[in-house]
Amino acid sequence: MKRIGVTGHRGIPPEALAHIRAGMHAALCGHRGSLEALSSLAVGADQLFADVALACGAELTVVIPSGDYERGFVRPDELAHYRRLKSLATREIQLSFPTSTDEAYYAAGAYIADRCDRLLAVWDGRPARGHGGTGDIVRYARDLGKPVTVLWREGLERD
Repeated sequence: MKRIGVTGHRGIPPEALAHIRAGMHAALCGHRGSLEALSSLAVGADQLFADVALACGAELTVVIPSGDYERGFVRPDELAHYRRLKSLATREIQLSFPTSTDEAYYAAGAYIADRCDRLLAVWDGRPARGHGGTGDIVRYARDLGKPVTVLWREGLERD
């Protein structure tokens, strides 16, 4: 089974969505054979990836960084989307962090990078805003020698 993971920004400019979705679709739906998609289901890139992966018939593995992870979903619709995707997952990995911290987010991103064959990064190429952000996970995956596919529209800045 091939494993594709995701890391990415929570804020994606609306004008980048179609491009990013198309890149995810090509990576996930263009694969032959069984496929596992790994995501933490954060708002933004993670949830978009999970939606596309499920539509392409992939098995979804959810990596939950902490015991209080749901508290980070500010809007009710974002939490509902998270819960719906989580209910559709084939597997759930719960990390042992009691609270959502930068360390917990980094650990979840590293878990995904360690176990995937390829990482999709919805990334503007800029440094992470906090420890465990997208830039950190891209660097970690590349240091492991994992192939990283960056999905972004040139010239756009994240929200």
